[in-house]
Amino acid sequence: MKKILVVLLLLAVNLGFAQVKLEGVVKDSIGNPLELANVIAINTETQALESYGITNPQGEYKLSVSKNSVYNLQVSYIGMKTEQLKVETTDKNVYKTFVLHSDNTLDEVELIYEMPVTIKGDTIVYNADSFKNGTERKLEDVLKKLPGVEINDDGQIEVEGNVVSKVMVDGKDFFDGDSKLATQNIPSNAIDKVEVLKNFAEVGQLSSVTNNQDNVAINIKLKEGKKNFWFGDIKAGSGIAETEGLYILQPKLFYYSPKYSINLIGDLNNLGEIAFSRRDYFNFTGGFRAPSRSSGTNINLGSNSLGFLSLQNNRAQEINTKFGAANFSYSPNEHLDLSGFGIFSSNRITMQENNSIIYTNTDLGVPDEITESKTKQSSDLFMAKFSVGYKPNSDNQLDYDVMARVSKESQDQLENSSVLGNTMQFESSSPFSINQNLNYYYTLSEKHIFAIEAQHLWQDEDPFYNAIIEDKNTYDNTADALGLDKQQIDYNVNQDKRVKSNQVDAKVDYFNVLNAKSNINVTLGTIYSHQKFNSDIFQVLDDGTAFDPTPTINDGLDENNIQYAFTDVYVGLRYTLKSGIFTFTPGATVHSYSSNNEQFGEKYTNNFFKILPDVDVRLQLKKSERITLTYNMETQFTDVTQLARGLVMNNYNSFFYGNEALDNAISHAVRLSYSSFNMFNYTNVFANISYNKSIDKIRNITNFESVIRSNSPFNSAYADETVSANGRFQRQFGKFRASANARFNYSKFNQFIQNNRSVNENYTQNYGLELRSNFREAPNFEIGYNYSIQDNDQGQTRTKFFTSSPRVEFDALIWKVLTFKTDYTYNNFKDEEATLNSYEFWNASLAYRKDKDSKWEFELKATNLLNTKTQSQSSASDISVRATDYYIQPRYVTLRAVYSL
Repeated sequence: MKKILVVLLLLAVNLGFAQVKLEGVVKDSIGNPLELANVIAINTETQALESYGITNPQGEYKLSVSKNSVYNLQVSYIGMKTEQLKVETTDKNVYKTFVLHSDNTLDEVELIYEMPVTIKGDTIVYNADSFKNGTERKLEDVLKKLPGVEINDDGQIEVEGNVVSKVMVDGKDFFDGDSKLATQNIPSNAIDKVEVLKNFAEVGQLSSVTNNQDNVAINIKLKEGKKNFWFGDIKAGSGIAETEGLYILQPKLFYYSPKYSINLIGDLNNLGEIAFSRRDYFNFTGGFRAPSRSSGTNINLGSNSLGFLSLQNNRAQEINTKFGAANFSYSPNEHLDLSGFGIFSSNRITMQENNSIIYTNTDLGVPDEITESKTKQSSDLFMAKFSVGYKPNSDNQLDYDVMARVSKESQDQLENSSVLGNTMQFESSSPFSINQNLNYYYTLSEKHIFAIEAQHLWQDEDPFYNAIIEDKNTYDNTADALGLDKQQIDYNVNQDKRVKSNQVDAKVDYFNVLNAKSNINVTLGTIYSHQKFNSDIFQVLDDGTAFDPTPTINDGLDENNIQYAFTDVYVGLRYTLKSGIFTFTPGATVHSYSSNNEQFGEKYTNNFFKILPDVDVRLQLKKSERITLTYNMETQFTDVTQLARGLVMNNYNSFFYGNEALDNAISHAVRLSYSSFNMFNYTNVFANISYNKSIDKIRNITNFESVIRSNSPFNSAYADETVSANGRFQRQFGKFRASANARFNYSKFNQFIQNNRSVNENYTQNYGLELRSNFREAPNFEIGYNYSIQDNDQGQTRTKFFTSSPRVEFDALIWKVLTFKTDYTYNNFKDEEATLNSYEFWNASLAYRKDKDSKWEFELKATNLLNTKTQSQSSASDISVRATDYYIQPRYVTLRAVYSL
């Protein structure tokens, strides 16, 4: 592998030395420089577009071309006559100046090639074919090659440091803008243009009075032959593994016309290729906007789902996936839009992991622990959404959305602890939720705009937990505390929970446009939240009967029956002023809060007022270069489960009882960011630093009995602080793109164990380097290196873990019929003394397609060729640090056939 890296680096160096620069200036007839003029170089021998560029504010352009070649240079600018010039290169750089003249005629020089990149105001248009070399199959393969566009580790699209909030196809939302479903399923051969829409406003009426500079959308323009016809592909394949047969079936079909569109995606496989993970399901917003977020109030309804183990990099020991999704949009006329989707995901997953756990505060006698667990998960998830958009004219817009979620999940786990012995755990849950959104926007006149936004959430969660502890001796003290019947073969402990939530967020905004540079925004809003929480701990005896124990702790309270209501009524005022390169938006919101909870015949009430300031300052240095500084003060409220006084079993070795008198916390957040995208030399720079300080934050007092712990929340008198910074630098050199990124996070928080306070400090550092090529004819490669440091200082205990990961990817189109792809990653995981684990992954595929227009393609694909058994990682919590060995799927080899419509 080292030899391959050296060869690729030498290839990059040789190709770099074989290039010269074509540079100069583009001016108008009176000598003014022309910014954003397009310059292309066409090789006269091959008739291929070899290089392109866009002029900077000084009218300068710079192209990288081959030595000893002849080129036809074409320079174009909107409203001016296109100029062209034949240029012959040697081994020296060439400098040429172009003067363009106004041209109102239509007989301009015909451009043989479209510009790979053009800029139209806030829109960047990429001509997809200019970046393809024939090895691409899906949208993400194309996006990775576009300057300024990245696919992050979570599968999301990023442009100039901002996560893309919406993906459209021919102007129609693709599954309400979800970028991951788009990048992994839209076929690359259907893509004509990729439009990046910066400063994207979801509601056109508010574009002039709201800040949209961080909003980025992408619109995929289809090729003409893909419109009014079904397109897509169907993939099927099978293989043989050591213990089972392998299979995969993936239909992906699309239809687009001016009036309606249909998208159908299916996936059935046992290869671990997860189309839509459990994490994707719970992170999927469905395009909903939360009106209350800008008010400064943060009320957390909590997550009462199961304590599911999470997949690491979408890998596990065994994964069986079923997935189906359908999306439609229909516009019966120009004023009405109807759309919706349905998504079903079913996963059966087996996981195995070994954990080495180091607990803090060693002088309290808490022993370190080694655990081995075998887990089986069953997850059936469904969501559906229907949307209506009605816009009778430019002054009125009405939007309504309703989305439902239903799931059925369970988890079986056998865990062996070096301290507690064997424990069998079972969890199940069948929650559902319905979320509705109603928005109305009205423009009274150019100076007076109104917006009404309301959202309602109805949610019902019913998690059940069961633990069977075989080694009774290690659990006797806990059994006494719980009041269990100790005359049984083992301890069979169970817990029922039920959480019902109703929440309404609503607000009215009035915008008064004072002039072209300033406006005033007045907001009147409210949040109402109501929750009910019931829980019950019981023991199943050897004869199968249920026993209701009475704890000897927590005043004997082992059940919960609590109601919690929260109300926020607020008025906000913001003023926006634009002056030169500055946009200054100070604001403040006045809140009247009321909360109460009722349990065990007692009622606790808290009413108070709060003023929350915020400010947003933006410096637009150039069209694609800006600095942003924001500050906001926020009140944070908890959910009903933190207030419930009865005993709750988080799991067999962790118990919790709430505090009915909890108050809100206050947070101060400051963020400074810088972004720049230079189309002249294709340099993309993004950096930000943020600081957060939480006052009266809700922390837990933890008490240990061996490794069994109980937690109770309270408002800490000590502030917690976090500082995070990250940055990325990317530069394109001819056919090569180099990038470097760094991320740093520091957190300082207070921990309370056995009523002893300690200050914990965690440092996380991540660094990455990458070099990528983008040749049209030659093979392409990507070389990367990542290095991370996890440093945890927890008072009496300090641990450090280091992970280094070099990687390489390679793809080539061979004889125009074979597509070869391979990727390799090496990982070294160590502490300060020695390597704990080193593991590597190697995948490869070879596909045959007779020609680019062929309907059939056949692919031989292998994953985990080196048959790596485990991967490792480290993590830290407020009471422990753990190192994990995580088992993954073995080597799989499959043969696949793909039919393209």
